[in-house]
Amino acid sequence: VFAAADILSMLMCATRSVYSWDIIIVHQGGKIYLDKRAGASIDLVTVNENAYDAPLEVSEASGKQEQINTPSALAMEATFINHNFALQTVTESDQAKVTFTHPNPFYNEAEETEPLASKGYKYRRFDIGLERDEEPIQIIVRTEVDAVMKNPTGGADQQLVVKALNEFDSKAPGSGNALDWRSKLVSQRGAVLATEMKNNSSKLARWTTQAILAKADAMKLGFVSRANPRSAAGHVVLGVAGYKPKEFAAQMNLNLSNGWGIVRTVVDRIRSLDADEPEEAVKKYVLIKDPNRNVLRLYSVPASTFDDDEEAEAEEKDEENEEDEE
Repeated sequence: VFAAADILSMLMCATRSVYSWDIIIVHQGGKIYLDKRAGASIDLVTVNENAYDAPLEVSEASGKQEQINTPSALAMEATFINHNFALQTVTESDQAKVTFTHPNPFYNEAEETEPLASKGYKYRRFDIGLERDEEPIQIIVRTEVDAVMKNPTGGADQQLVVKALNEFDSKAPGSGNALDWRSKLVSQRGAVLATEMKNNSSKLARWTTQAILAKADAMKLGFVSRANPRSAAGHVVLGVAGYKPKEFAAQMNLNLSNGWGIVRTVVDRIRSLDADEPEEAVKKYVLIKDPNRNVLRLYSVPASTFDDDEEAEAEEKDEENEEDEE
């Protein structure tokens, strides 16, 4: 089985998710690949997904203030914050840079004009087999680390996963009774984090799972708030806290064994459905989280499904390149 940590963590934390998402599963030659569609919702960082008064979609006729606090607008804002925060908090210099053994296989220094962003990929193998299996079942996971921190005691460098929680407006609908970070973050950080664990259980569980899969030494969580609650354009970093992934998982009652059980159940289901198929046959499925119920639905789709989308995207990029050349 092959998967990236962001896809695998969504499946492992499926019981905590409220919003709908989908994963593409391809089975061929005795190998199972977990994939995602381009621009899938799985890439977005949700905000207050688990709050009892979660943000609601509003009509375009509503005021501008309400429109920036819809689930889709907040998710886009949180995704940009996370992307930028991880890059802005690292020291990018040749002296501080840590280079992994193998170069990035998707980066061509001769053709690319921009340098690579700071991120490291680690490929790890896990055994998800059981005693009753005739042959072992292994999963290869592409995990990510965002930064390396020098060990103050002189030991090995610590690998970090860097993420950011964001506050939009503690008084707005959908805030989930969140405390005002500016006045409470220093004096009541534990209470602020406890509220975030409740309102963003799914998001924090995924991040923690990704950190554990990557065998990261620590998670750095930034607390980022809007400079002005009425505008999603500017933000300030109010503080950063560090946690050990396994200890953080214990605080959240996050049990990775349950997550691996979900993965194994899906793998067994795919293998049983294709038991009578020739090994070279390509079988494709879509696993969808029901938007209204805590249920996963598995659909078999033609092997060419979603290929048209990729071809259309490739054509659009070619057209853009041609225009740039002109």
